[in-house]
Amino acid sequence: MMEPRDPTLDVLLDLDGQVLVVDPEGGHWVRFVVTRVPVSPEKPHGIDYSLTLHGPDGERLVGFDNAHPVARQERGEAQDHRHRLRSIRPYEYRDAATLLTDFWATVNAVLRERGVIL
Repeated sequence: MMEPRDPTLDVLLDLDGQVLVVDPEGGHWVRFVVTRVPVSPEKPHGIDYSLTLHGPDGERLVGFDNAHPVARQERGEAQDHRHRLRSIRPYEYRDAATLLTDFWATVNAVLRERGVIL
């Protein structure tokens, strides 16, 4: 039986290639790379995605993606995960809307911690 289609997936796919400045000074920006791929054990949602926040020097501060094994795994199955500063943790993908909500919540938390936003 097929899983029901995620009605919010098109919103996520439409963000592919977008780069948005997210602070008043223009030093922090987010980038979205999202493409539809065949469903596989590595990409069970049928998408390949990378949502990232970068600092003024280009350093990745936040990232949600599904492109490689998580944490200290040198080998193993690629899985959904999130990067926050220097830590990597598994991420449980539910749907595109939840992914976007979780990403923006983490972006806002990091920007607040850095004193970029109130």
